[in-house]
Amino acid sequence: MIQQKVPLRNSEGLGYVLPAGPISIVHVVAAHGMVGCGAFDVLALDKFGYPAARVRPATGTSVTSVEDLLEGIIREANEAAQRRGIAVGMTGKEALDLLS
Repeated sequence: MIQQKVPLRNSEGLGYVLPAGPISIVHVVAAHGMVGCGAFDVLALDKFGYPAARVRPATGTSVTSVEDLLEGIIREANEAAQRRGIAVGMTGKEALDLLS
């Protein structure tokens, strides 16, 4: 597993890349929620009141790195994330800044 610090607007996030066979599971945890790749069920996290969103790649076919996630486009945000201003179409970095 790779872990890296991610500078955000109001705090620092932690990014993780977990190799899983032919894919990588990528997410960044901020002070008030997380943004992840398509492998995450953000609606399930909403049941716990945890703000979460997932991205689609801005280019290519998959998110394989933290940089891909930051450049990715939000394709789904749960209600808790939407209450923090996260909307479909913004970048992963924009969403994480709102969660920082």
